[in-house]
Amino acid sequence: MATILQVHFPFDGPFGDAMVEAMTPLARSINDEPGLLWKIWTEDQQAGRAGGVYLFATRADAEAYCRMHTARLEGMGVAGIEAHLLEANEALSAINGGPLAG
Repeated sequence: MATILQVHFPFDGPFGDAMVEAMTPLARSINDEPGLLWKIWTEDQQAGRAGGVYLFATRADAEAYCRMHTARLEGMGVAGIEAHLLEANEALSAINGGPLAG
């Protein structure tokens, strides 16, 4: 069953186009993570938050990525990381056009 990982944390920027420029290498490397089907990058400059919503093929893949990503963020001095693992209800999501295929 596909697993969604939501991760959000305090972030001072960059945002928008500057974030694209700064984070493109990281975004490309995330494609190589085991079990990753897709990621939606999130940002809220006004609230000073960023993160993402990920879809992994399995819960084990999502858990492994979450551990690695949380450690990476903490190593950069980020505190206040919120991470949630959720199972996707694929049948109901399909009714509403949810992009659950890789």
